Amino acid sequence: MGGMGETLIAYKNVEIRQQELCVLEGVNLELRAGEFIYLTGKVGSGKTSLLKTFYAELGIFSGQAQVLEYDMRRIKRKQIPPLRRKLGIVFQDFQLLTDRSVFDNLDFVLRATGWKRTSDRRDRIDEVMTLVGMSNKGYKYPNELSGGEQQRIAIARAMLNSPRIILADEPTGNLDVETGRAITALLHEISHNGSLVVMTTHNRLLLSEFPGRMFRCEGHRLEEFTELSE
Repeated sequence: MGGMGETLIAYKNVEIRQQELCVLEGVNLELRAGEFIYLTGKVGSGKTSLLKTFYAELGIFSGQAQVLEYDMRRIKRKQIPPLRRKLGIVFQDFQLLTDRSVFDNLDFVLRATGWKRTSDRRDRIDEVMTLVGMSNKGYKYPNELSGGEQQRIAIARAMLNSPRIILADEPTGNLDVETGRAITALLHEISHNGSLVVMTTHNRLLLSEFPGRMFRCEGHRLEEFTELSE
């Protein structure tokens, strides 16, 4: 395990294509442990495509790309599950299994990723539930929770295997303003604990309230910007 400030994602002159069409080109990124990163841009500008390249859902067309210790130009199919175990992914629509309790949602992930002992799994679930402010809610079913609570559970699920990187695709998109702020504050805190957090958002208010590095996808390019007035 490396420390704070270690480079976890490095892209040099990367081009990303989807169905033969260029989505982004000339992408240069160096993202480090402990950083909080915003990706902004209009719908269809490439934010989600860029995130997908981080977890090998979408390939890299050209350039150099490294995520953790993986060369994303040459990653083999069998290396993708171990890569994904080191990433936590949070979606706009939570993607919780509705037919089982919150505890069983999290237990399902731990069993799938090789946690053998019931007591170890229970302890880890307690830890992440406490981390997201949801202790004692494990018996509930997703449909008994508010959107904000469901998103907290989705973040807890993403944290189960202590990932170096958390990717959050519009995690506040389905939430009201207050709840969105609370979720962003939680993700911000996770970055302070040493994970790299990358969050896509449309919400300009969050950017001023929770500081981070800001990138915009526009016109097939990814640009870092510092002033919100731009």
